[in-house]
Amino acid sequence: MESTKQAIFKCGEENYGLDIMSIISIEKTISIKKVANSPKNMKGIMDLRGDKIPVYSLRSKFGLEEKEEDPDTRLMITSSNGTPIALEVDKMEGIAEFEAEQILEVPPLVRSKNTSYMKAVTKNKDRLVILMDPEGILSEEEQNNIKEIIKKAKAKGE
Repeated sequence: MESTKQAIFKCGEENYGLDIMSIISIEKTISIKKVANSPKNMKGIMDLRGDKIPVYSLRSKFGLEEKEEDPDTRLMITSSNGTPIALEVDKMEGIAEFEAEQILEVPPLVRSKNTSYMKAVTKNKDRLVILMDPEGILSEEEQNNIKEIIKKAKAKGE
């Protein structure tokens, strides 16, 4: 992996990074409309400047207990396999640049279909940071469900 600039954020006690080139914007939380029969990790849909964007809970994805939104909660707007998505995170920590030699492969012990979002690991300020691959966040089933939900929301004009 080559050098990279990452947006560092927290979910629970863990630090994660997402390449800044894959982030469309970072938003404070806005009104989220719940959707019936949505995937487990999906909180609902938000209207962002006229676009219907699914809001996805990384806390739920990582098996953490949901928490109330607070002033630090942010939505990172990105795309996963062509689907626009807002990833809800606990707190943004800032931007960090990592050189290629600082970036390590994900240990084989933790690699599985449930951890396909893990691209690499590194350290930032003596803390482990999991660098995420946005293409691995949504399962194929979640992608299909979310695309269908967005299509229905657009058809209803919601």
